[in-house]
Amino acid sequence: MTENKNRATAAAILPLVGGAGNITSIAHCMTRLRLGLRDRTLVQDEKLAALPAVMGVVEDASTYQIVLGPGTVARVTPEFETLVEAARTASPTPTPTPTPLTADELAAQGAALKARQKARNATPVKLFLRKIANIFVPLIPALIGCGIIAGFNGLLVNLGWLPAVTPALAAIATGFMALIAVFVGLNTSKEFGGTPILGGAVAAIIVFPGVAKVDAFGQPLSPGQGGVLGALGAAVLAVYVEKWCRRWIPQSLDVLVTPTLTVLISGLVTVFGLMFLAGEVSTAIGDFADWLLSTGGAAAGFVLGGLFLPLVMLGLHQALIPIHTTLIEQQGFTVLLPILAMAGAGQVGAAAAVYLRLPRNTSVRRTIKSALPAGFLGVGEPLIYGVSLPLGRPFITACVGGAFGGGLVGLFNQLGGSVGSTAIGPSGWALFPLLSGNETMTVMIAVYAAGLITGYVAGFLITYFFGFSKQLLADFNVDTADPAPTRPVTGAPAEEPVSARV
Repeated sequence: MTENKNRATAAAILPLVGGAGNITSIAHCMTRLRLGLRDRTLVQDEKLAALPAVMGVVEDASTYQIVLGPGTVARVTPEFETLVEAARTASPTPTPTPTPLTADELAAQGAALKARQKARNATPVKLFLRKIANIFVPLIPALIGCGIIAGFNGLLVNLGWLPAVTPALAAIATGFMALIAVFVGLNTSKEFGGTPILGGAVAAIIVFPGVAKVDAFGQPLSPGQGGVLGALGAAVLAVYVEKWCRRWIPQSLDVLVTPTLTVLISGLVTVFGLMFLAGEVSTAIGDFADWLLSTGGAAAGFVLGGLFLPLVMLGLHQALIPIHTTLIEQQGFTVLLPILAMAGAGQVGAAAAVYLRLPRNTSVRRTIKSALPAGFLGVGEPLIYGVSLPLGRPFITACVGGAFGGGLVGLFNQLGGSVGSTAIGPSGWALFPLLSGNETMTVMIAVYAAGLITGYVAGFLITYFFGFSKQLLADFNVDTADPAPTRPVTGAPAEEPVSARV
């Protein structure tokens, strides 16, 4: 039955994006089906957004993204790929454009689209951050799975249950983290245009126990020193060395000389430079996070919780992914994620206020009712793109609600406790199984839950009383089945699970 439902969703989406002939690429992340399109004008946005399984649509610089939600997207994507392949086999010619444009119209349309996308999504900073996100996002499922197993194992150890099983669970939970540098090296090399296995080979040096026999800058190295940041730098260096070799090494010698020089040169620089420097940076990141929350946790939490949604809108949240990963690698958890997750709580509270303030707008209320369960579980795109962001002011009040929740969690850190997450990606209620820190699980659950409740309440009250101008109420509190807030949002930043999961 579920298989048929996923196949039906894929079959409903395909004609609305221009058919198989209009698809150039298919991929998915944690919540979105990402499509490369030949002709954007063939997409029927309104009909697509109206499908029951579709939570929203987002147009990025390079892909058209359909928000389906976690779990669903991973099941719909294979069905979609099968339908596209079957359609291409049956009719290999591309789907023709139904309404041809004149040359002038096509040129004007193309120029406008290119200018808009370039201005919003193709800045050097965003392109670089997108590369960083593409390196770490594929690692999130393993981080989540291992994090939950680690939490479950810790519970068994504390209770004294299944002593014969807990060592095996510990190995399962920590094995991935012990080798995460290798996976970062593989993905980095792939993302920057090199040979993935060479990037992984260079990054593997960082976790090799034998580096303990090497001295750098007058100090012995430690296995794992530099962590994911060292692996990132080592793999990027390997890509540039490899490209240099491909350019200058004769083709007859390339297969022998290029990989040898790539690993040798990059490896020596990694051992005698990058590991030490990246280790210092990693230590500084951990020390700064501890200092920030221990000395000004309430204020820092207020600012971080309030600014996270705007960072997501600007695409700058992706810079936090390596920081989260570094903290997890160092301390076993990231103290920043529970604070940033409060942004989603403010969003949920704001949506509830919008629901009550627009009693006549049945369409907006229907959108909120369908999106709230996902919002409670930390999937914020439907509420952001379908409700608060199009309305404008409720988006700002949602940020303020998140700030109050972040301030409360930050205050707990300032008082000497710590509430962190063993993985990145989930937020909202979905973060409870991943909580970790220096307190008992009961205390950490209570603090995180109190932060969520504060975010819900603050987001609701501030939005209810200050989220609507008279004009906004006049425009939207009307009887309508197709209001403006359900329109697709274009030019939004690309998704990265760790930060958009709010």
